[in-house]
Amino acid sequence: MLTTTEIGIDLGTANILVYSKNKGIILNEPSVVAIDKVTKKVLAVGSEAKDMIGKTPGKIIAVRPLKDGVIADYDITTDMLKHIMKIAARKLGMSLRKPTVVVCTPSGATSVERRAIQDAIKSAGAKEVHLIEEPVAAAIGADLPVDEPTANVVVDIGGGTTEVAIISFGGVVSCHSIRIAGDQLDEEIIQYVRKNYNLLIGERTAEKMKIEIGYALVKHEEETMDIRGRDLVTGLPKTITVSSFQMQDAMKESLLHILEAIRATLEDCPPELSGDIVDRGVILTGGGALMKGIQEWLSQEIVVPVHIAPSPLECVAIGTGKSLTVISKLMKSAK
Repeated sequence: MLTTTEIGIDLGTANILVYSKNKGIILNEPSVVAIDKVTKKVLAVGSEAKDMIGKTPGKIIAVRPLKDGVIADYDITTDMLKHIMKIAARKLGMSLRKPTVVVCTPSGATSVERRAIQDAIKSAGAKEVHLIEEPVAAAIGADLPVDEPTANVVVDIGGGTTEVAIISFGGVVSCHSIRIAGDQLDEEIIQYVRKNYNLLIGERTAEKMKIEIGYALVKHEEETMDIRGRDLVTGLPKTITVSSFQMQDAMKESLLHILEAIRATLEDCPPELSGDIVDRGVILTGGGALMKGIQEWLSQEIVVPVHIAPSPLECVAIGTGKSLTVISKLMKSAK
């Protein structure tokens, strides 16, 4: 008799992570699916599909079925989840007998979006599906004492959404979720290069620029990077050099929106919890926490300590997995 397996899934716009209690993170793949347009068959999932973005022949398309942290294409997401569950079963070295799954959802997701996530995971073979709000999962993953009556502030800058939440006693006290995060920053870099250089670059190039020379709005030594793209005037390939100062310029507006969301959440904080925030500060999780200078910039702007979680990219997935032990507590506080 096989016991039911319990797994946590971080269904992110950029990456899907699967966490198992015994083995930790067992899967970390980009949320990309390659599909044959004619037969509608899934050809590749994850890294293999991501490598195809912008390079596939006409009948094969590489798509990201999750937009802003929620399901944009239901059928493709279900197919992707089936693949992911199969890979997880293989990694766990057993047939995954109807696992119990905890999935995180953006706190701004509507009830329809939440239901879509639940249905997609059920039809991918789960026995029970529990939903947990992303900031709560991130806080659990960052080892914050979420079930105590102290304020924990989490800023989760992911691919599709930035979630800012004050968590106390296992629930969200105040929260702002904005659909401005990593993907939006990539888009702004693409538009900036297009407008200033008449050069068309792809998503992967923009992401590489953001990672290598992207800085939050802080003073720093200038860094440069050569990028290639297609000249919109001649239609020919062309190489240009972009500096980190220009990158700050390109991303400035979105970064200020993120700061605004943090400020708005802190303003909504009950006075009793404000003291905790001054002492304990804010925890950054998600891929955006890795941006150069973001910790320094935010602590200057909001004048409270800012810490980066131990493994910001995996925080939410670890939190979903760990929350299986506190799910009953969380369920009670959610009622």
